[in-house]
Amino acid sequence: MTATAPAPSPARAARATAHLPRLVLVLAALLASLFTAASPASAHAALTASDPKDGAVVATAPAQVTLSFSEQVAMGDDSIRVMDPQGKRVDTGELRDMCSGSTVRYGTALHSGLPNGTYTVAWQAVSADSHPVSGAFTFSVGAPSATSVSLPDRQAGGGPVGVVYDIARYAAYAGFTVLVGGAAFILLCWRRGSAERPLQKLVVGGWVTLTAATLAMLVLRTPYTGSGKFADVFDLDGLQAVLETKTGASFVSRLLLLGAAALFIAVLFGAYARRQKTSAAEAVEGTGAEGTGAEGTGAEAAEETKKETSDLAFGLAIGGTVVAGGIAATWALAEHASTGIQPGIAMPVDILHLLAVAAWLGGLVALLVALHKVPDIEREAVQRFSKVAFISVLVLAVTGVYQSWRQLGSWSALTDTSYGRLLIIKVSLVAVLVAIAYLSRKWTGRLGEVRSTEGAEAGATEEEPAEVLAGADVSRETSATVSRETPTGSGSGAADADPRRAAQLERQRAAREKAREKQVRDADPGRAGLRRSVLAEAGVAVVLLAVTTVLTSTEPGRAAQLETNRSAAGPAVPNRAVKITLPFDTGGQNGKGTVRLELDPGRVGANTLHLWADGEDGKPLDLPEIKIAFTLPAKEIGPLPVAPDRDAPGHWSASGVQLPLAGEWRIDVTVRTSDIDQTTVQKNVKIG
Repeated sequence: MTATAPAPSPARAARATAHLPRLVLVLAALLASLFTAASPASAHAALTASDPKDGAVVATAPAQVTLSFSEQVAMGDDSIRVMDPQGKRVDTGELRDMCSGSTVRYGTALHSGLPNGTYTVAWQAVSADSHPVSGAFTFSVGAPSATSVSLPDRQAGGGPVGVVYDIARYAAYAGFTVLVGGAAFILLCWRRGSAERPLQKLVVGGWVTLTAATLAMLVLRTPYTGSGKFADVFDLDGLQAVLETKTGASFVSRLLLLGAAALFIAVLFGAYARRQKTSAAEAVEGTGAEGTGAEGTGAEAAEETKKETSDLAFGLAIGGTVVAGGIAATWALAEHASTGIQPGIAMPVDILHLLAVAAWLGGLVALLVALHKVPDIEREAVQRFSKVAFISVLVLAVTGVYQSWRQLGSWSALTDTSYGRLLIIKVSLVAVLVAIAYLSRKWTGRLGEVRSTEGAEAGATEEEPAEVLAGADVSRETSATVSRETPTGSGSGAADADPRRAAQLERQRAAREKAREKQVRDADPGRAGLRRSVLAEAGVAVVLLAVTTVLTSTEPGRAAQLETNRSAAGPAVPNRAVKITLPFDTGGQNGKGTVRLELDPGRVGANTLHLWADGEDGKPLDLPEIKIAFTLPAKEIGPLPVAPDRDAPGHWSASGVQLPLAGEWRIDVTVRTSDIDQTTVQKNVKIG
């Protein structure tokens, strides 16, 4: 073995442990800053277009307001609200689903006869990956005016409710990690740990945390995606609506699976732990019988009990894997993995990713607890966890690369989007964890063999390390000190007769046992060094889990870049309506004039068309008939006829004018001024 640095002393290890509360406070502050920066969360879906568009000035009031989104969203009847300058709602409150193919569009009808002025549109929706999204904009009829309606500065998912919801989301991930990782550590690495109280508390604590966090997110879902008021947690109608959504179904499924997990925990720490103790005791008895030449009935009983214990462990491993995979699926089916490209592949990959995270980080926490609370964890258990962690890291690498490709879409998204920058931080933290884990493996190689408590009490052999013998000597010295303090001739009866004396003796025995355990635990320098490195790993893991939580509520880089590309393509797509003026002459009486055509927003997709006709004197000309057609010669599309409705003398309009492709469109306007006099004028305009 190569030369290594001197091992740290037990005193240094104790000082490192004393810094644990300070480290926890620092990590808590870091988590608070992460959650503050992450709220409100960016959503997967984004508003890509509206009719009328933001800031538009239209000649007459539209019949409806429509919104287009980049991804599927969930909206209700009250999701789109339109208010006049005085703040009074002018929409009918009925949601119109206008989605077709890959186009995601919703709208709401407006009351007729709206006066001129500035109108405010406020909207709110829930993205397909469960994150809320909201916004507001204004448009004007006739001309802009003063308005008493202020645009909301709070986005859906923000405010105090958003902060609490994000904390609950982090707690759910942490609880899942500890629950699954702790149970896996026991079954795969240290089965005797099922009978250890500290590990039992850890796994049960993970179950309680995950259950409480899931219930909290379920009742907070209504205010989180809606009003942002804590009082709405008591809205039973809202809770019923949440239960009908994909997110609500995932919460209910998770709670049901947690019921099965509770049964798993009861068997693991009940029947299985008792069998582990029985198997260990029978193994000791069988060894003693063989040493004295007695019959091997004890060894046979021990072998049978060991087989039964192994069978139960196998059943627990299968059942636990199914339950853990089911709980992980409640995230995969409701968040980023369920939307975007290749969801059929992304969801199983996401489940594997979550299970690998839990096995590594949750097992790391379990190992840390065992090293600090259980002085006699075997070296083989640590080595087995090292192998489990290595396999988990390999799974994380493979699934993480696929997820990164799927969510980013390009190398530039790594630095140009929030998702990419958070991903860089996450990968860096994983690299730090792997580096510390490498140091932990080196400390594992230096571990000395430490006997169990029962073995130490039975007596140390000459094969034990000197450090353990020293610990036993200290224990005997402490025991002798207590014996000298006990009055001569005072037996157990005297102690029982004096409750205060009995309590004092009990405290002394507890102190002696604690001192003995501490001496045994600190006698091995390798064990002290391993505790320090594992503590450092756990600290980085806490931050890594926080970054992962923020990452799950951040808009993926692929979707963010899509919005950026659309914005960058602005010069090719007009930011204002297409307006053209065409003179015409039908050759008859009063056959001369001009038509003014406005196509808003003048982009691929749905548009609103307005047309005004003026005579030679500049006054509105009420034509008997007017027709419009759109043709894209380059693609041999069209003519696409449009029959506008007459709104007023000399004014016609049509909504929902669909232009399917970008290109050089020819607009043909046919004007008829009498029964026999008509003409067609045309002009080419660039759309998209």
